[in-house]
Amino acid sequence: MLGQPLILRDAHDPLTAPGQLLSHYAPQARVRLNATSARAGECYLGFGPNAGARACDLTLSETGDLVEAAANLFGHLHHLDALGKPIAVAPIPETGLGVAINDRLHRAAAPRDHETDT
Repeated sequence: MLGQPLILRDAHDPLTAPGQLLSHYAPQARVRLNATSARAGECYLGFGPNAGARACDLTLSETGDLVEAAANLFGHLHHLDALGKPIAVAPIPETGLGVAINDRLHRAAAPRDHETDT
């Protein structure tokens, strides 16, 4: 603990760092979250002990270790993005370090300014 209260940014405050953007950490490929398997034409980024049974292209952590998953996250997203296909990502627990991993994944999956939903 720092002994200081956390200062939350108001939605109307100006951005002071790229990490405050909704789509920061975003690969070029579309990212689909909480996927239990890849759809046709997608790469699959697995997580946990069942990841090997789901034909993953890469796995954040076969043992479900969130520290290992966090260490692998950006490298694995970069590798899969280079394949030029959409990326499906397995569910990550919303506990402990998983909260931060999911935050980064939500940013990676956020639509970019040039994208529209059709």
